[in-house]
Amino acid sequence: MGALRLSSLSLVRPTFSPLRRLPPLSRGCATSTHSLAKEPEADAVTAGDGHGKASASASPLLECAVTPRSVDFSKWYLNVIDKAELADYGPVSGTMVIRPYGYAIWEAIQDYLNVKFKETGHSNMYFPQLIPYSFIEKEASHVEGFSPELALVTIGGGKELDEKLVVRPTSETIVNHMFTQWIHSYRDLPLMINQWANVTRWEMRTKPFVRTLEFLWQEGHTAHATFEEAEKEALQMINVYKDFAYEQAAVPVITGRKSKVETFAGATCTYTIEAMMGDKRALQAGTSHNLGQNFSRAFKTQFMDENGERQHVWQTSWAVSTRFVGGIIMTHGDDAGLMLPPRIAPIQVVIVPIWNKSDEKTSVLEAVATVHNILKEAGIRVKVDDSDQRKPGWKFNFWEMKGVPLRLEIGPRDVTKKSVVVSRRDVPGKPGKEFGVSMEASTLVNHVKLRLEEIQAALLQRAISFRDSNIVDVSSYGELKEAIAEGKWARGPWSASDAEELKVKEETTATLRCFPFEQPEGEKKCFMTGKPAEEVAIFAKSY
Repeated sequence: MGALRLSSLSLVRPTFSPLRRLPPLSRGCATSTHSLAKEPEADAVTAGDGHGKASASASPLLECAVTPRSVDFSKWYLNVIDKAELADYGPVSGTMVIRPYGYAIWEAIQDYLNVKFKETGHSNMYFPQLIPYSFIEKEASHVEGFSPELALVTIGGGKELDEKLVVRPTSETIVNHMFTQWIHSYRDLPLMINQWANVTRWEMRTKPFVRTLEFLWQEGHTAHATFEEAEKEALQMINVYKDFAYEQAAVPVITGRKSKVETFAGATCTYTIEAMMGDKRALQAGTSHNLGQNFSRAFKTQFMDENGERQHVWQTSWAVSTRFVGGIIMTHGDDAGLMLPPRIAPIQVVIVPIWNKSDEKTSVLEAVATVHNILKEAGIRVKVDDSDQRKPGWKFNFWEMKGVPLRLEIGPRDVTKKSVVVSRRDVPGKPGKEFGVSMEASTLVNHVKLRLEEIQAALLQRAISFRDSNIVDVSSYGELKEAIAEGKWARGPWSASDAEELKVKEETTATLRCFPFEQPEGEKKCFMTGKPAEEVAIFAKSY
């Protein structure tokens, strides 16, 4: 592609968190011999076929253990990404390599959203990654908002280019260039497309999945004949994201409208879903923008209406990215590692066979194969870990680290009883274990499906309770400062100016996350100015 030169405003090289490299999990999630000596039940086939202690939380000497969340949340997050084999650092500072397990989570997001996009009338397509710099300059607020993050190509084929090319930071400009060629009449509207693509933004401070120099996303773009149609579309798509967050990811987002200060560069209005992470910071998990006619006027994207008059189209754009993977990690993970909601887990059930004597192996593995086939035929994503290199206790910890919702354990006694042991990832230790669950096909399938749905619901309810217990209603600026200082979200009536909003950010580092769609009734007074307010707003520190 030739040399990559940065714009004059992006000279600082992005870096990840200071914790650059951790012992890679690919070398094994080993257990020290001292740990084994203390807890032989984890790996032996005595006293219940080895269905005893075997959790990361119970074995602090495990080399695969992560930094506790309460000690250092950022290190914990990076540890989990490494140990659960989700991603690794790329050779260019600020980039990451998404490993197969991490990409499988992204594919689960894609699978759900692709269906919803097509159900709502959108078609997938693809636009070039390189965009003429003159396109970016056409919309004034757009170029101002994105200039610090642009990566520019100035040399191609060994020669200086006549015009700089921008490596796609977003696609509103090139989309409008093409829409202008495709839209001529009201009969061509609405035009509704989506693309799955990579994006480059030269971020100064990066964090895997949450904020990287390059990331993956989907971006939808639509053109309409009226403002009302565009507004309906923008709201429809933010609700698609909200439904995904609640129903699939078990992340209880708050849906609302961004302030003018936080609105996307070039949009007239931005809608957002805001999620509370495990450290109580906010994560903007998805956005939908009503672009008005800002881009259509800049690019002269017009159509002939039913009265024979030329009109500019009304547009929207909306996006969710691999940032959502980071949101899932930080919402549900614990000190034992990743914890995945069953509906998006690449592996919903892992089966761990347990045997001690060689003559037990055959019968155990035959039972395991039967159970595997029963669950697979029922549409359950299941994996057997029958490797000889690791003992059951190590496997228990490894699959807990990877967040698999259910573990089935099958040993010689289970084979005799024609039953399995079921362990829930979200309920550690013996309280999460069920013994003697029948291997009979319909009984087992129904039991497993029921437990998966229970885990899905439990994770959502746990996240809702955590969120709601950490949102404080405030009636003064002092109360907001106190809430933010405690790491909580502050919610209160707001009608103050943009300057006062920026003052809050400067003095507390918290930003106005959104004006929630769900608003309390009754008269309100702005906690900043004391003047009447029509809405409450949420402020929080964020990623």
